[in-house]
Amino acid sequence: MAGEPPSLGAQMKVNSRRHHNVVHPVDIETPPVASPAPAASPPVYREIKHFKKWVVWLIPVFIAANVVMFIITMYVNNCPKNSVSCIATFLGRFSFQPFKENPLLGPSSSTLQKMGALDVKKVVDRHQGWLLITCNWLHAGVFHLLANMLSLLVIGYRLEQEFGFVRIGLLYVISGLGGSLLSSLFIQTNISVGASGALFGLLGAMLSELITNWTLYASKFGALFTLLIIIAINLAVGILPHVDNFAHIGGFLSGFFLGFVFLIRPQFGWVNQRYAAPGPGYASSQTKSKFKTYQCILWVLSVIVLIVGFTGGLVMLLRGVDANKHCSWCHYLSCVPTSRWSCNTEPAYCTKKKE
Repeated sequence: MAGEPPSLGAQMKVNSRRHHNVVHPVDIETPPVASPAPAASPPVYREIKHFKKWVVWLIPVFIAANVVMFIITMYVNNCPKNSVSCIATFLGRFSFQPFKENPLLGPSSSTLQKMGALDVKKVVDRHQGWLLITCNWLHAGVFHLLANMLSLLVIGYRLEQEFGFVRIGLLYVISGLGGSLLSSLFIQTNISVGASGALFGLLGAMLSELITNWTLYASKFGALFTLLIIIAINLAVGILPHVDNFAHIGGFLSGFFLGFVFLIRPQFGWVNQRYAAPGPGYASSQTKSKFKTYQCILWVLSVIVLIVGFTGGLVMLLRGVDANKHCSWCHYLSCVPTSRWSCNTEPAYCTKKKE
């Protein structure tokens, strides 16, 4: 994550002669005047680990699955049989399509379609809704795969270590679905592949986790500033041609709201109180609440936004709605034309134009 949370481990003094979780004075008999007083036994400290550190295994499995899917895709592609010229012919049927067709060292568009790339017409007309999921496990080339898997390792490893495989796994998959959903509403003439939507979901979740667990961080504003800069740079790259920035935005928004739901942490006071036995002056009115009010409000609002957003998006997609007709400027979110490039050029990165 962007910033290191404050140390939440607490130490409790435990009397070596009593087996209670409260501090008691050591009972020592008064020694004779002539005898020296015996040395008191050193206090024993027990560290309380409030937040469990999980063993990371799901993120490596996701990375391995993406690599295996790319190898299978290249096997199915079989460039020597289906193309006149190939790159790295010594690889046999695993050789790459020519640079003019795919500069990312990967398969052809037709192969990606066979393997499950996102094709809006197939989703709407043939009801192949699973393409919204399968496209997140395919990549357009070696460079595309390496960039995404390196990002997944850097971002996902720490998140799974902090929050566990269940929450991060769900966050990854649902964010990928959200990215595919928004992409299909705006980009309906190209096919799309890549794990970028799911990765941006993890970035969005990091931001919402920082916000909802604000009181647990030591360097709050420094962590927030650093994370916002990283997010802004990555989203800015999406306005270049050949990049499906709608998948990035959809994944980011999905992950952002999912973070308020999945990554909420109990407050330090409640956790500390949970491990401490009540003392003599303890009163029930001093009980700390598990979550702060603003955390609960954000949780409820996020659940509502997610339900409405995904339901509305799926209904619009299955009805064949083209969102560009309702937002004349939204296409600039994915590509901004300049004197150096045109947004109508042949896609060659995350999206591949239909043949």
